[in-house]
Amino acid sequence: MLFKSLKHMAIIVTLTCFIGVLLSGCFGAAVGTGAWVANAASDKRGLKKAAIDLGIRARINNLWLDHNEEIITRANIAVFNGRVLLTGIVSSDQLRQDAVRLAWKAGGAKEVINELEVFKANSLAGFTRDTWISAQLKTSIALDKNIAAINYSINVVRGTVYLLGIADTADELERVLTHARQINYVRRVLSYVIIERQKIHSS
Repeated sequence: MLFKSLKHMAIIVTLTCFIGVLLSGCFGAAVGTGAWVANAASDKRGLKKAAIDLGIRARINNLWLDHNEEIITRANIAVFNGRVLLTGIVSSDQLRQDAVRLAWKAGGAKEVINELEVFKANSLAGFTRDTWISAQLKTSIALDKNIAAINYSINVVRGTVYLLGIADTADELERVLTHARQINYVRRVLSYVIIERQKIHSS
């Protein structure tokens, strides 16, 4: 119960602070939020759409918490322009279905992409490796002057890299995919990145 209460509070405080900054322009309210807003200024979504995505994510988190704590501890949510990507590992197909149902129930989603796996818990070594891959890829694309890294969301599960976001050009997306494929321990790369108005799914 304490875990649930703290997580609920964290979600509410984060969302409230961000919306307050967005509407009032009072950047002194939170340094972390101010930094996020500064970065979001170059986000292709714009501040309002980025805030809407944040709200969708918070509502899904809340519903998952109320339903089953396993989902929120073992699954990931990425939201970009109302497109929701669910990744991670859950212990049963029922929980997988519940996670998707609740993502739709949260409201605001234009699409829910279900990449949740039914599998026993990832090992510590596997989790550490996934975290390392994610950090390597984020660093690589951030340092590439031909990539607008802020427009990509990255999740890694059991060596699979999942990408969501908006690419400026097909060449930019190909650069991101190349960076991902060159990292050690990457098994495959799945892209749900949009190029202008097209959805690209690459494996």
